[in-house]
Amino acid sequence: MLHITGRRADGYHELQTLFQFLDHGDELRFRRREDGELQLSPALPGVAAGDNLILRAARLLQAKSGCGLGADIHLDKRLPLGSGLGGGSSDAATTLLALDRLWGLELGEEHLAALGLALGADVPVFVRGRAAWAEGIGERLTPVELDTPWFVVIHPGVEVSTPAVFQAPQLTRNTPPISMARALQGAATWRNDCETTVRMLYPEVAGAIDWLAGQAPTMLTGTGACLFARLTSETQADSILQRISHDWQAFKARGHNVSPLHAALG
Repeated sequence: MLHITGRRADGYHELQTLFQFLDHGDELRFRRREDGELQLSPALPGVAAGDNLILRAARLLQAKSGCGLGADIHLDKRLPLGSGLGGGSSDAATTLLALDRLWGLELGEEHLAALGLALGADVPVFVRGRAAWAEGIGERLTPVELDTPWFVVIHPGVEVSTPAVFQAPQLTRNTPPISMARALQGAATWRNDCETTVRMLYPEVAGAIDWLAGQAPTMLTGTGACLFARLTSETQADSILQRISHDWQAFKARGHNVSPLHAALG
């Protein structure tokens, strides 16, 4: 779910949302360097090095810790850009946690989450690595236990601009706040306040939502472009994937309350 409950004076929006992790995402590999250099390969098409959240996270950690070490970083990019799945935010969080360990900094989760917030509102939840109820701009987190269904996730082949969605005049910004307890009562009450606006701005997303909704209950993830169906079994997920005839990227994944990153670090 994603409710927009207000707009702040600084232009950011007040949100209420639930985060859960998938066992499908980008993969990062790190090798320590003694010379302080940071090298990322391969470069992401259309993303300048100065805008890449992986390098920004690594440089921020160097600057705030005073560490003189560097790293060679390799990215296996599996999540589409502009998909609403938190790929960039999770990559930044992974970089903070991995380099904190590789460089022997031991800064701690609180410190790293605070650094992550400077990179993006979604970074702290990936630093903490636990399914969460989130408020504020997404940074006030309360760990929760959700059931762990299977998902089919579809990317309809367009990149959604989050700023364009949040600046759209038709976007609903006055949803009454609800309690965490009410939000956890069940998926039947969940919705995404961005969906109507995204449908209007991106017909390709609207068409994909309509198709998947004909197979199972469907929602937009974040501001899109991805959408997902929440399913009871892997067999059901496989059946839906076999029926996709459009030129869309799609995958199945299991929901998790502890992120794959934290499971690996543990």
